[in-house]
Amino acid sequence: MALSFEDAVERTEFVLVRPSHPGNVGAAARALRVMGFGRLTLVEPRHPDVARHPEALAFASGAQDVLASCRVVDSLDAALAGVTLAVAVSAAGREFAPTAQLPEVIAQRCRSELAADGSAAVALVFGTERTGLLIGEALHCQALCSIPGSPDYCSLNLAQAVQVLAYAMRRELTADQVPAPAAREQAGAAYATNAQVEALFVHLETALIEIGFLDPRHPKKLMPRLRRLFSRTRLEVAEVDLLRGVCTQIERFPERFR
Repeated sequence: MALSFEDAVERTEFVLVRPSHPGNVGAAARALRVMGFGRLTLVEPRHPDVARHPEALAFASGAQDVLASCRVVDSLDAALAGVTLAVAVSAAGREFAPTAQLPEVIAQRCRSELAADGSAAVALVFGTERTGLLIGEALHCQALCSIPGSPDYCSLNLAQAVQVLAYAMRRELTADQVPAPAAREQAGAAYATNAQVEALFVHLETALIEIGFLDPRHPKKLMPRLRRLFSRTRLEVAEVDLLRGVCTQIERFPERFR
């Protein structure tokens, strides 16, 4: 079964975290519309009603339908709840985050994700105009993308960055159709959503505190290191359930693990 562009578009989200300029939101909507995408999510925008802001509408320049249908949510967790592969887009690397990859490589990875599982969903996550994504926000993603540029000046406007990733995605998704990997379909495996993975980390942290392995007063970098460890592989639903079962057992008999 081949992945169609239309199907991929329906399962690809572009997420802007705390955008501050309505013009950038409108220009990002235009960039997506030109490349055939339409799913835009805004996390805590400075202007809650930014989709109707005159500047956003002006910069959208014919892509008002993307603005009209965009989601506005109050947290990155809410934006990524149903996503199986989230990609942080950042000009600079982030401590404990995955190794940065080129847009073309990320597009290939997103295509493979969508082709392998009809219920999979991907998200490309962009930070604020001034500071980009925070370290904690990047750690909510399973992959990191960096757009190469001049070593002495590689800062892109938000809408420009959206345009580059949307183009890379369109180019990859409209290339010769590739059949979905049969092995995974036959096995019936499914990747865990971001919400399921985040629930695992909450459960794991609680269990580690219970046995005294993690001191909540001095957590140091234990949880970020564990996030980096798990980001090296793609957790499946069954694997998340298994690990949470281990956590439950630890909470039930904490004295055995001390």
